[in-house]
Amino acid sequence: QVQLVESGGGLVQAGGSLRLSCAASGRIFTGYGMGWFRQAPGKEREFVVAISWRGGITYYADSVKGRFTISEVSTKNTVNLQMNSLKPEDTAVYYCAAGQTPSRWGTSVEPDYWGQGTQVTVSS
Repeated sequence: QVQLVESGGGLVQAGGSLRLSCAASGRIFTGYGMGWFRQAPGKEREFVVAISWRGGITYYADSVKGRFTISEVSTKNTVNLQMNSLKPEDTAVYYCAAGQTPSRWGTSVEPDYWGQGTQVTVSS
């Protein structure tokens, strides 16, 4: 069993930056991935970014490429999400996720584990 705890988030003006962190308890297996989804009010949850655990391969949604960067700290079972050049449309609850086949998240595969979510609000 894996438990995920998010931190970071908050309120920022458009063009600003925020960093989210997600700490996992339990064992993250090689071949697993960790990453983030988000859900804006009135919209479905959508894939944002993922990283293959101890493999370093990253997967980004087109909407955040060039602005968001995911990184892992394997010794701490943690992933960080640096979000730059934030836009009002990035406003959402961000959920940390972990599970198999991160390359297919957002399409045919759902993560196995989810965090509670953290609010990110970008004002215009």
